[in-house]
Amino acid sequence: MPTFHVELFEGRTLEQKRKFVEAITKATCDSLGVEPNSVEIILTDVKRENWATGGKLWSDA
Repeated sequence: MPTFHVELFEGRTLEQKRKFVEAITKATCDSLGVEPNSVEIILTDVKRENWATGGKLWSDA
């Protein structure tokens, strides 16, 4: 059972998330030959103030 943990900045719409998980599921099924109901995707919304790159918070960008 493939399981994906995806962290992304908060603010995506429900429709964007739906399209994303559909695309990931399709790509996984096509490449690994698994059934859609075996693909698990966990989305975690992260505030920009809780994510940093290069020593800078994204909320400060």
